[in-house]
Amino acid sequence: MRPLAQLLITFFLALLIFPLTPALTGAQQPEVKFSSTEQIKEDFNAVPCNDKERLEAVKALFERAGAPSSDVSIDKYRDVENLVVTKKGESDEKIVIGAHYDKVPDGCGALDNWTGIVAMSHVYRTLKDLAAKKTIVFVAFGKEEKGLIGSRAMVNAIGKDQAAQYCAMINIDSLGIGRPQVADNLSSKKLAQLAADVAKEMEMPFSHADIAGGSDSTAFIGKKIPAVTIHGMDNSWPKILHSSNDQASKVNSVSVYLGYRLVLVMISRLDQSPCDAFR
Repeated sequence: MRPLAQLLITFFLALLIFPLTPALTGAQQPEVKFSSTEQIKEDFNAVPCNDKERLEAVKALFERAGAPSSDVSIDKYRDVENLVVTKKGESDEKIVIGAHYDKVPDGCGALDNWTGIVAMSHVYRTLKDLAAKKTIVFVAFGKEEKGLIGSRAMVNAIGKDQAAQYCAMINIDSLGIGRPQVADNLSSKKLAQLAADVAKEMEMPFSHADIAGGSDSTAFIGKKIPAVTIHGMDNSWPKILHSSNDQASKVNSVSVYLGYRLVLVMISRLDQSPCDAFR
């Protein structure tokens, strides 16, 4: 396997002929502002190691990304808080982009899952001024590490008459070591295939690898909402995740950048597709 830095050179060349079109760009749209690896890396300079500080830090990230206060809310359930940023589209059909902000007691939770939070905030930054057909809902889930509590609370609050409006969910969990990968055991087959197809078209390094346990996509799949988990681990992950080794110094910003770019194009495809296309 070639180093990520070398893979990125080839990927950048492919991007010269692979813009975000057709869904979220066009003649009437403003110029697309893609984030850089340096900007993504900068957002790790102050990764909060204290779990109690992370919700406010997520809010600050989205504020820096340009989210107006009117689009930001904190959904409080009985024992968990989720931060939600809503980008209204032409319809009430929804695409959910999620990442959990909590961490285990050991380490700083940089890989698991500040990488997902940072990638998600940069996806928002790129899309916030572009018109979309569907409403895109960005959710920072709480208490994933204690049993997917935040995502299950959100899903349980979705009524049966509302579920059909939820077209798909993309979960970003633990980028930062290797190439973007789909966790097949935590993903709907059609969305996993979409991720693979998009990566191939972009000439992006990509793979498939299961993640032990669960992640926030699981809650949505249980509600029969198509969902996929994108991660960026390699064989070294058992030595880092859920341990004192999970520090910002372990994060490869290229891995986070690749995940960010993959999710952007997946959203573009989902926005153009019928809501039930991936059920």
